[in-house]
Amino acid sequence: MASEWDIIELFTRNLKLQGDLPLGDDAGAIRLGDEWLVATNDMLVRETDVPDIMTPEQVGFKAVTMNVSDVAAMGAKPLGFLFSLGIPADIDTNYLEGVARGIGEALEFYDVPVLSADTNKADDLIIDGMALGRTERLLTRSGAKPGDLVCVTGDVGRALAGLLLWKNKMDVPKRIREPLYEKLLEPRARVVEGMELSRYANAAIDVSDGLSKELHLLSRMSGVRLEIDVERLPIRDEVIEAARMLGVDPIEMALTSGEEFELVFTVPPEMVTALQMDFTVIGRVENGAGVYITTDGKRTEMPLLGWEHLEGGLNGTYRALFR
Repeated sequence: MASEWDIIELFTRNLKLQGDLPLGDDAGAIRLGDEWLVATNDMLVRETDVPDIMTPEQVGFKAVTMNVSDVAAMGAKPLGFLFSLGIPADIDTNYLEGVARGIGEALEFYDVPVLSADTNKADDLIIDGMALGRTERLLTRSGAKPGDLVCVTGDVGRALAGLLLWKNKMDVPKRIREPLYEKLLEPRARVVEGMELSRYANAAIDVSDGLSKELHLLSRMSGVRLEIDVERLPIRDEVIEAARMLGVDPIEMALTSGEEFELVFTVPPEMVTALQMDFTVIGRVENGAGVYITTDGKRTEMPLLGWEHLEGGLNGTYRALFR
């Protein structure tokens, strides 16, 4: 099978009529007067996106979060949610009702109304969501400028750490398991932060496929080099302990972990003190190309790590642990 990027490029070559913002960002956009109308769609498939320990309510909530996060990454305020539901013939009605409750809870949490929905028969449970938003100033993956600081909201690594502990049936203390499962099962989109960043940041992207992949995307689309300091990565102690139990590098885990729904952004240094949010400066933007990481004074090119959608798993060290 062709890679995800091969397929994206195949369709992009044939989709000549595009919005005011060309395809390639977290969402698309059309200019409406002094504002941008932002639109995105993101699909949740039970087989690949839902661990067995996830409740149906958590499944429904996540389907909304995935889409709202893309809107947030564009610096937009969410306006509405739409979805199509693919339903297998053997699905349990109680499970489906739980999914509906989860979608409803997420809509209330993000204060976003549902605008439209559709159903059809499918071989697996599929929730293909779509979110709309608006903003006066659009954030894109191509706006990073030399001199900017590279930052990330929250922390990274917990989602993958929790997933791997579950996949490998590891018995861990509650104090470690709960914070990891919180990010794995109940992630939240950074909506308020995204709207604030629209006033100050130059570029942004949400961490859906892994911090490493998102940094490489920012670098490539902005035509800049990113220099990352490994000691600044916001990694919680629970991730470090989980990595030790699994026999893997916690830094690589943090760079690989997807569906974190944190925001990676670049911002001019003079704007950093204006940001009222939980974030960490992890590096800087320079002239050039590529992504580099410095560990113990040694600078190397950052490997491309993260989720490979069409291959149904993670690349690198974690492929064997994931199966």
